[in-house]
Amino acid sequence: MISQEQNDRLTRVERGAPAGEVLRLYWQPAALVDELAGDRPVSKVRLFGEDLVLFRDNQGRYGLIDQYCPHRGADLGFGRCEDGGLRCTFHGWLMDAEGRCLDQPAEPVGSRFKDKIRVNAYPCVEKNGVIFTYMGPGDPPPFPDLDCFVAPEDHTFAFKGLWECNWLQAHEVGIDPAHASFLHRFFEDEDPSEQYGKQFRDEAADSGIPITRVLREFHRPKINVEPTEYGMRLVTLRQITDADMHVRVTNLVFPNAITIPMSREMIITQWHVPIDDHNTYWYSMFTSFGDVVDKDTMRAQRLENHTLPDYRPVVGRHNDYGFDPAEQAKLTYTGMGMDINVHDQWAVESPGAIQDRTKENLCRSDVAIIAFRRMLRRALDEVEAGSERPDLPMLVSPEQAHRIRGPVAVDAIGPADDWEGCWKERDAARRRASSWATSPWGEEG
Repeated sequence: MISQEQNDRLTRVERGAPAGEVLRLYWQPAALVDELAGDRPVSKVRLFGEDLVLFRDNQGRYGLIDQYCPHRGADLGFGRCEDGGLRCTFHGWLMDAEGRCLDQPAEPVGSRFKDKIRVNAYPCVEKNGVIFTYMGPGDPPPFPDLDCFVAPEDHTFAFKGLWECNWLQAHEVGIDPAHASFLHRFFEDEDPSEQYGKQFRDEAADSGIPITRVLREFHRPKINVEPTEYGMRLVTLRQITDADMHVRVTNLVFPNAITIPMSREMIITQWHVPIDDHNTYWYSMFTSFGDVVDKDTMRAQRLENHTLPDYRPVVGRHNDYGFDPAEQAKLTYTGMGMDINVHDQWAVESPGAIQDRTKENLCRSDVAIIAFRRMLRRALDEVEAGSERPDLPMLVSPEQAHRIRGPVAVDAIGPADDWEGCWKERDAARRRASSWATSPWGEEG
């Protein structure tokens, strides 16, 4: 357990709060490209407690600026994209993607008052269906050559969802490998060939053993945590027989992303982005090493469980997460349906908007959570100390960023006495067969 003061330092994200200042040092997802589809590419965005508006101007540039017009506070979310910016419909003030006022049509001809006006504006970059923004000081860090960023657009798919909780508890469920044996336990194994786009429905590697069976029958994993240049690698071991070991490799990409295997050919990179202290969006970028992604199928699957425009889950606290006692008795351990996102949603929302960690009791299986909090506290200390160039994971030069590849996320079953060689060979084989992937060790896949 930790003190309330420590809990606040780790969770609060408003400007000036330690965790908020650390997270702002990194590129963060702001929206899906899909949210700007259509004839009017404007969307309201709340991010790190700030009310903003995202738009794409008529030259194709993205702008993320203060939501309220600097004239008399009207909502720019209702503005018009025209003339190289976003024009307020109250008096016609025109703001561009850099936060400058380009036009004040009601002012006298020749007035230079517009040149004095500036609003907060954050740079934006599109990466495979996600619009990222940088809200920190100085120049943003370079993007590393992670698989999700270097994969061709047709091998990726992006989606998001709303969780009504703080970013930290949303993030920590992704670095907790032990929970999958209970929270995501299915009592019946499904045919993997009929479960495209769904997690934990495949077989482990090419073993013929369903991952659902592995998780259900082997619930005392050994979890190893290894520090890396991007954060840390989690290697979760489940002894299947005296001779065979199931190995699941997942990753923390500092500060608020994870990379996990979804199936034999697909991985998920997922960010947990604070809307404010009490609400979070998860952004998932699915990356295929095999065939191109069937985006229509994956989008339709997820839209069955989310409502637009805010990507709010259909089930939640308001309807007990779809809990069905009859289902809990014979179908799933939670009794909350077959969508594991619902299971995770319940797990992270049920402790309250901000979990009271003064009452928790961490144990051996929480080794990755303990390691991450230590890493995060070191980052908070360094930023609070006023370091101009904090020595933190992923804050690297362009040359270093190019060397950060992968990270490997894979399920494998192999010899118990060579489980490390097993997962590395499984990943290498997948990359050799891929049309685009490179090795995280710097060699072509």
